[in-house]
Amino acid sequence: MSEPLPAPDAPPSTPFSPAAPPAPPGGRAWFVLGMLCFVYVLNFLDRQLLSILAKPIQDDLGVTDGQLGLISGLYFAVFYCFISIPVAWLADRTNRVRVLSIACALWSAATIACGMASAYPQLVAARMAVGVGEAGGVPPSYAIITDYFPPGRRGTALGLYNFGPPLGQAMGVAFGAAIAAAYSWRSAFQLLGAVGVATALAVILLVREPKRGGLDVAPAESAPAESVPAAPVTPAAKAGFRETVVMFFTRPALLLTALATGATQFVTYALLNFTTLFLMREKGMALTQVAVYYALLIGVGVSAGMYVSGRLIDRFGTRAKQSYALVPALALCAAVPFFIGFVWAPSWPLALLFLIGPTFFNYFYLSPAVALVQQEVRPDQRVLSGALLLLVMNLIGLGLGPTYLGAVSDLLRASHPQNSLQLAFYTLVPFYGLAVLLFLALARALRREATRTGDL
Repeated sequence: MSEPLPAPDAPPSTPFSPAAPPAPPGGRAWFVLGMLCFVYVLNFLDRQLLSILAKPIQDDLGVTDGQLGLISGLYFAVFYCFISIPVAWLADRTNRVRVLSIACALWSAATIACGMASAYPQLVAARMAVGVGEAGGVPPSYAIITDYFPPGRRGTALGLYNFGPPLGQAMGVAFGAAIAAAYSWRSAFQLLGAVGVATALAVILLVREPKRGGLDVAPAESAPAESVPAAPVTPAAKAGFRETVVMFFTRPALLLTALATGATQFVTYALLNFTTLFLMREKGMALTQVAVYYALLIGVGVSAGMYVSGRLIDRFGTRAKQSYALVPALALCAAVPFFIGFVWAPSWPLALLFLIGPTFFNYFYLSPAVALVQQEVRPDQRVLSGALLLLVMNLIGLGLGPTYLGAVSDLLRASHPQNSLQLAFYTLVPFYGLAVLLFLALARALRREATRTGDL
């Protein structure tokens, strides 16, 4: 029987914690992490190809900024977010590796279909199919990694896994732009989609399904701190769907984590989906220059942000749980002046120089958020809880961020035809402030929880 849920106002339980310093992960754990990271690279690469190749797609199919915002934002997010919930529920009860492999094959085939679209409605349909496939990519991977790496190592492991987005974006910019410049934007979708289909086969053949909760230990309910270490957890019956959903949305810390990351992603996805178009159309950057300079900036800057934030959480999170919120809040504050400089810069070299700041600091939120959610729930709730986190933050960020920015750019196009995107980018600054306020509220909630449970 599933464990009863705590009341919303009750002190949150900490069902799993290490009884002793964790042993170093073995070679297979690092191999699996590398495989899953590569799948995540392809996941994000296929997702971002549309924004990377926005200019040639606009020239070929005649779509507006607003239509690009919808297809890369709301249309994609609705399918991606809501399909991820039943897929995650299934993965919590079945083989997570198999679910991941099937999902990778599906979104890769849909990416190939994007390259075959001859009109905007066909491109919309193919992008929705990409969203359906990618819904089964990240939540199972979060849970697999958590069962390969013990507590105290998960922040770093998830930080390394979260290299997927920056590496995917960088490879998409480099290879996608290079292939499009040499052949066509259609060839880029088709060739990179084919790589994903082959990778899906490799996953099912090479990655083993780990034991759920095998590296977690349960605290002794009545023994003092000096007593013998607790025994490894043996997971009970599978958690119910409703049970996990209610638990997630009634825990203030989990809900605020989702809202704060959603507000952050509103900025990051809006920026990510329109930066290439902005640099080319309003800063005068060529596609071949994008393939080199912007690709290097994304690959190095975001990867560094992901890794540094994961290391900071592993170092400070065990001392003060509110570090999971304060680290991203401080990073976002540091990003704002660089972001304003990027939008203002009169040339693309200066714009790229300023863009280093947001590229590094904007992504301090992801590793702390994922690590916090994964360690605060039971092993049989991890995939669905990860999917619920993605549901909230992607509906807000991925669904609304690019859609908002594209619509504002279209609105300003008539009066400011030469710099409508620049003015639209300026309107993102208040959303930085909103994200910081939500992370500060999360820090307060985590401090209250720690006070009630005696973890301070």
